[in-house]
Amino acid sequence: MSSQQFPLIDAREILRVVGGAAFTRGKGYADTDRILDIDWDDSDATLSADVQGTDLEPYTTVVQLVNAKNGWRIGSAYCSCPVGQNCKHTAAIMIESNSIHMRAKDDIVVEAPVSSPAWHQSLDGLLAAGAVPKATSPKPQASSDAVDPSGRIQPLALQFELQDNMLSAHRQWAPGSGAGRQRAARRFQLGVRPMVRSGNGRWVRGNLRWNSISFKTYGLNLDEEQHRWFCQFVPLHRANGQLYFGEDNDWINLDDFSSPLLWTLLGEARDLGIEFIGRNGDADIRVADPAGLVLAAVRPGGSSTEARDAGTAPVPGDDDGPLTLAPALTVGEENVLLGGDVPAGPIGHHGAYLGLDGGHRILLAPMAHRLNPTELEMFRHPESIEIPRDDVDRFLKKVYPRLGRKVTVASPDGSVELPDIQPPKLVLKATFTGEDEAEMSWDFDYGDVVVDADTRDATAEAELERAVLRALEETPLACASLAPRSLKGLQTVDLIRHVIPAVEATDGAEVRTSGDQPPFHELTEAPELTVTTVESERRDWFDLGLIIAVGDLRIPYADILRALSRGQTRMLMPDKTYFSLEQPLFDKLRELVSEATQLTDGDADALQITRYQASLWEELDALAVQTEGPDSWYAGVGSLLDFAESGPVDLPSGLRAELRPYQLSGFGWLATLWRNGLGGVLADDMGLGKTLQTLALMLHAKQTWATGADRSESTGDATNLPGPFLVVAPTSVVSNWEDEAKKFAPDLRVATVSDTQPRATVKLATLAAEYDIVITSYTLFRLDADAYQEQTWAGLVLDEAQFVKNKATKAHQAARDLTARFKLAITGTPMENNLMELWSIFSIVSPGLFPSAVRFAENYQRPIERQGLSEPLGRLRRRVRPFMLRRTKDAVVTDLPPKQEQVLHIDLTPKHRKIYDTHLQRERQKILRLVEDMDKNRFTIFQSLTLLRMLSLDASLVDDEYAGVASAKLDVLFEQLEDVLAEGHRALVFSQFTSFLKRAASRLKDEGVEYVYLDGSTRRRQEVIAAFKEGRAPVFLISLKAGGFGLNLTEADYCFLLDPWWNPAAESQAVDRAHRIGQTRNVMVYRMVAKDTIEEKVVALQDAKRKLISSVMDEGEGFGSTLTADDIRDLLKD
Repeated sequence: MSSQQFPLIDAREILRVVGGAAFTRGKGYADTDRILDIDWDDSDATLSADVQGTDLEPYTTVVQLVNAKNGWRIGSAYCSCPVGQNCKHTAAIMIESNSIHMRAKDDIVVEAPVSSPAWHQSLDGLLAAGAVPKATSPKPQASSDAVDPSGRIQPLALQFELQDNMLSAHRQWAPGSGAGRQRAARRFQLGVRPMVRSGNGRWVRGNLRWNSISFKTYGLNLDEEQHRWFCQFVPLHRANGQLYFGEDNDWINLDDFSSPLLWTLLGEARDLGIEFIGRNGDADIRVADPAGLVLAAVRPGGSSTEARDAGTAPVPGDDDGPLTLAPALTVGEENVLLGGDVPAGPIGHHGAYLGLDGGHRILLAPMAHRLNPTELEMFRHPESIEIPRDDVDRFLKKVYPRLGRKVTVASPDGSVELPDIQPPKLVLKATFTGEDEAEMSWDFDYGDVVVDADTRDATAEAELERAVLRALEETPLACASLAPRSLKGLQTVDLIRHVIPAVEATDGAEVRTSGDQPPFHELTEAPELTVTTVESERRDWFDLGLIIAVGDLRIPYADILRALSRGQTRMLMPDKTYFSLEQPLFDKLRELVSEATQLTDGDADALQITRYQASLWEELDALAVQTEGPDSWYAGVGSLLDFAESGPVDLPSGLRAELRPYQLSGFGWLATLWRNGLGGVLADDMGLGKTLQTLALMLHAKQTWATGADRSESTGDATNLPGPFLVVAPTSVVSNWEDEAKKFAPDLRVATVSDTQPRATVKLATLAAEYDIVITSYTLFRLDADAYQEQTWAGLVLDEAQFVKNKATKAHQAARDLTARFKLAITGTPMENNLMELWSIFSIVSPGLFPSAVRFAENYQRPIERQGLSEPLGRLRRRVRPFMLRRTKDAVVTDLPPKQEQVLHIDLTPKHRKIYDTHLQRERQKILRLVEDMDKNRFTIFQSLTLLRMLSLDASLVDDEYAGVASAKLDVLFEQLEDVLAEGHRALVFSQFTSFLKRAASRLKDEGVEYVYLDGSTRRRQEVIAAFKEGRAPVFLISLKAGGFGLNLTEADYCFLLDPWWNPAAESQAVDRAHRIGQTRNVMVYRMVAKDTIEEKVVALQDAKRKLISSVMDEGEGFGSTLTADDIRDLLKD
């Protein structure tokens, strides 16, 4: 088995297994040649040997090793001695294995001669240089007694010795001395070992060994800091931190000291007072300035620098002599040519040493740079190389450029004029292979010099590559490495326009092209948009065409959109022209096209738009330089968009009312919608005369039909035929419509439907044929939906349109399916809880505005309600603005007296509080359990919430056993009413719970106060209302739902809301029964809220909903949401 294959085992691993005592005794066995026939079996990692112990018969020892990630580990160690395992004999064979490994590693085989010239062979050795060989240390020598009996601190020193392998005294520890083959090694090595001053003042080795200095000092009284320094020295000697013991216990060779921290360590030694001494104590050991190593080129017959400077001509023929190369070392101020007899060498890869004056002076110095393999080879074989005269030219042209990249070559006397070594060039090879295709590749060019992997200038190549990569960072083809690439289309444009100029502008790089370069041309003109509309087969839908012009090019926008969708920033045309897509026009257009596409779930190739997307068209028109479309398009969209600038519409002569300015504007807006067959939402505040404005429109339509000789000319639409208007309203408001029509538009023939068609005395068809307006309730409209659908209606008016806000109800579906050229929704609250209610109403009156409920939820509802995004909110406002008219009382009615609102916080009585808290704990636990499945348990959850709301009013509403518990709210109400009525005011009292209203009525009766009462069960509604309006009763008790609309009660100037409702719009409607046009006094509104109850949480929920409604309707800034599981949890928080 080759000795080089013996394993190297970390000494710490041996110590871990056998212990310190067995380790020390095993070391003695290894040093005294007591190990016989050692063998290593690599196949099963077994180390075995016979060890001569105290018996005549040697012991058989076997160590099983495990090859771990961090080196060999000991699996087991057995011996035939009495101890049996982990004994000194097992330690001895592992230490011997380390010795064999280290000796074999440092051997250098003498190479056989080759047939090439000697000088070339020598330079090949330099150019192919590998690792520097390591040397072993000498065997330990006996030491004298180093202990100072006086007990004084004993200083330590580091002894240096230039060890000459040619001297017999050093044969015992010279590298390869026991290898058994013919070996050759570097002659000199620099060894160091620890020394201690003995009691008699001499420097002695004592028992100090590198392998045991950290733990084995045998009573020496050492300086702690100096001892620590020596303990650091050994681990730094090996770069991997492992320590092995063979024959190197005494000396450590600095030649293979791998860590550059040596120089820091040596500097620290001086500071700690550690002396550097020689073998005989008289040597001068100094650390000098950085060392330098060059390959000196000398031509004895050549002209020196001095001669050339003096202008002296060389002797003819002398400069044709041989050229000599010799390694030269500079350490401090000493300059020497290296040779086999010069005591010098490397220290690891980071330093050098030089012995002078027969070894009495030793200089050490760090290198200015890390020694490469070639420089280490110069130390290893420091012979001179002579290049014959005939080969000098070959050397300078072919070999020197390669050699000069690995080692510094200089002519110290100037006798050789060395040519400049040209740095490599980084070449971009661009090959154009087709119409718009190209291949990119990269290579380094060294000119005529042939280089291989070992002689390339890796540093220069790396710098060039980094420089080019930095230059490419600013181009579209930026990359992380210079790998070959195949390019096509716009990538080829980038190669020509950006990459090639960037490379050409980089020092040390050049471009080489082949093939025909495509003639690309960039269009820099600003793009222009042309928009066209063409009538489609679908009623009210138009095909939308978008053409982009860039210079003379005309490109369909669908092609541009596809390029944008792929992330392109430019677009290449077939004629090799290209243009930038990073244009504001394309960014805005992309948003609008995306919206138009989602309206129909189509794609950019088949865009369609309806007249209901008037605001979308307006934004497209603002982008375009030209728009084209049929007259039918411009008639509808143009009049809507230009409504503000258009003149007023003449009022019909049959109107018996004087309209306020905002009502005139509202009438004009309604007339514009009607003329163009478009629907909308009249969403004015309650009490601003929405009914009056609508009646004015109906009169206008009747007169237009009567006077227009050609209806297509008078209305702009040949389908605008005479017919009745169908008005659908809540039951309680039907009679109000009839009264208002008779009062303000007596020329209109009005009929009301009071029964279902099977029971009706006059059929619907007859009414539709004979009357201008047919008024019905939502209930009858829903029940007889088919009968209403069979008639021809000129228009559909949905009063209090929040009744159809739920798209799942039959009333909504009947209104949506009814055929009518014009549909109008009238409501002061088009949305009460969430944005889908708004969609539901627009899906009836403006079906093309938001065709898809799913898309509306994706684009508007969720971003606005859940994320609070402002961009979709602003877009929604723009889209609905042409089709929804909303004015608030504050904005348009300057003569309306102010409305003052106040919240009265009511404390429950102690007994009432105890009852409420008891029920609250029980209901809270139940609700929080049920709310995890909100949809399934919604009804039960609201039952519990309603119970808590009733308990906040009056405990007896929940259980008669609490009849004796006073209601604090009723007490506060009557305290307020006493003052109000005493001053001659009149009051409206609202509650959600009719049972609580009846308790209030009972108390009013007991106290002799006249009142009237209205809820959903009241039959004589008009008589009750008249009694209050005529002053027969100063108090009007009204359930919130029954009195929330259709009432004009301006006779009252005080409103009491006994309990808060989830929906703030319902409360606002109730209050506006009094605060509306015709009111001449200030209106006082009192909201009564029980403290520390669910009512306070309901008020907080109202605020959130109020913000949502305001954000869409009145352009407020808040957002809100529907009643969710989280809302309910909030209601039940303490």
